[in-house]
Amino acid sequence: MYFTARKTKRLYIGNQAEYFSRAGSLARLGHPLDVDVSLIDWNDFRAWIFKKYAKSHAPTIYCYAKKYAFMLNGNFKELETFSGSKKNTVLKALIALSKFLGVYEGFKAALSSYGVKFARTDSFDAFLRIIKNSSDDLLEWYSKAYAVVRDNEKLFLRFALISGLRKSEAINSFNLIISLAKKNDLKSYFNEDLSCLEHFRFKQFFLRGKKNAYITFIPEEMVNEIANSEPITYEAIRKRLLKNGLKLRINELRDYFATFMVKHGLIREEVDLLQGRIPPSLFVRSYWSPSFKELRERVFKALEKLEEVML
Repeated sequence: MYFTARKTKRLYIGNQAEYFSRAGSLARLGHPLDVDVSLIDWNDFRAWIFKKYAKSHAPTIYCYAKKYAFMLNGNFKELETFSGSKKNTVLKALIALSKFLGVYEGFKAALSSYGVKFARTDSFDAFLRIIKNSSDDLLEWYSKAYAVVRDNEKLFLRFALISGLRKSEAINSFNLIISLAKKNDLKSYFNEDLSCLEHFRFKQFFLRGKKNAYITFIPEEMVNEIANSEPITYEAIRKRLLKNGLKLRINELRDYFATFMVKHGLIREEVDLLQGRIPPSLFVRSYWSPSFKELRERVFKALEKLEEVML
């Protein structure tokens, strides 16, 4: 097994005569790769990362990959001292770096040889998350945040809440609506018959491997409000909230949306679909075919109640 070298000089495994070939043979034997970290083109890697990952996540991947690149050679002792979440983030960063360098298969073999696995959230951690994620507390935060942000940001918070999108997806969607409306091309994104934003048509923004967004049912009136609003940035909202002594809890609106929808008539598979998750079950992937018009009506009924609660 040999690894394909990239056009620019980034990595040597062993000496130049063994360029990449030694990685393949050692990986097969379960030995660590011999990666010369000093030859990695970090500027090129940074550009690659920022094209592949969301802007909010790319800096973390880049920084961790650069800081822990030495672990590509199989030095995983420090990794096991990290918390579960940090360990997982470092592993994701190293996997991204190994793919960029063309040595992913060898690195994966090294992880397997050393028995390194992603940390799983145990039941107690899940219980603590549920306890800490108080809906009453979030409602109070939403009310305070809504009072201190600008008009377009107020509209964004409402949109983030009723869409159930991830923070970065909600920002991309909000700004995309505005951009397409200015070009008189909103129909390429908003399906008027279903009153639905079709995120899947814009893969570069919404289809990101394991984190995807496919569709969002949203009233046409809100789409028109957003179309006539101003673009938003997370940094502007972040500064405004911190200035007013408020935490950053936009991502929690997604959790609240999911819980609320299940409580008000949607089944788990439907909520998963709305939040970009396609479960691996045979039933969902092969047999389940919901009526989108019927689902839209039930979503809108639940959204009416949701907005009443948040007012």
